[in-house]
Amino acid sequence: MGSRSRLVFPCRASVFSLAFLVPSFTSSAQLSFKPFLTRTATATAFTFLRMASSSSSSVTDGNDINPPPPSSSNDAAPATAAAPPSASSAIDFLTLCHSLKTTKRAGWVRREVQNPESIADHMYRMGLMALIASDIPGIDRDKCVKMAIVHDIAEAIVGDITPSDGISKDEKSRREREALDHMCKLLGGGSRAKEIAELWMEYEENSSSEAKIVKDFDKVEMILQALEYENEQGVDLDEFFQSTAGKFQTDVGKAWASEIASRRRKR
Repeated sequence: MGSRSRLVFPCRASVFSLAFLVPSFTSSAQLSFKPFLTRTATATAFTFLRMASSSSSSVTDGNDINPPPPSSSNDAAPATAAAPPSASSAIDFLTLCHSLKTTKRAGWVRREVQNPESIADHMYRMGLMALIASDIPGIDRDKCVKMAIVHDIAEAIVGDITPSDGISKDEKSRREREALDHMCKLLGGGSRAKEIAELWMEYEENSSSEAKIVKDFDKVEMILQALEYENEQGVDLDEFFQSTAGKFQTDVGKAWASEIASRRRKR
């Protein structure tokens, strides 16, 4: 196409802002926006979410704007199609998630375990558990894997809140929901952010068979890690086994927990 005509399309940018995408038929489309990004991973810094997020956008010159040529219904994009996150939104989101790799799990820190695992370490092995578990009729294994790797994602902002912190379960949930909402907006909204939010909420509410399995994997991973620290460092972490006893909801969770307990008795 030799014409220099351009179209202006409004599109959603980051939190509560509007950007304009101006494609050119003679050059590549240009879009630039700077979503608000707070780089923190501690619970004490959580109050930043009460501040209004800000963003800015830049657009190409809007001169010589002509209406688009008519197109047939066969050429139209499906109404339900959603654009993937922009490169800027994706990198901002992933940068915030970096703290999941560096924030140590609070329970191990409190018990003075040496070189304790991070939040990301914990979620990664849970993802492997979902991947290698036997097929169960009616269970979506891929969904379990996804749920495992996002179930603690809000801790990138609020940190690993434990009962010993003196924060009520309702307040913990409120903080995490607010953090998740911020992260999904940072990602630019759309289908990927929606999927993350839905997976997180399903796990949080324990509202599906997949959520029950992943909840069990959360406990199984913790007691397996406790056993490994006991073997490696000679510490007594019995409280973690006691806190999960009798709380497994699924056959696979019960079987794996029983195997771990059996190995612990044989030491």
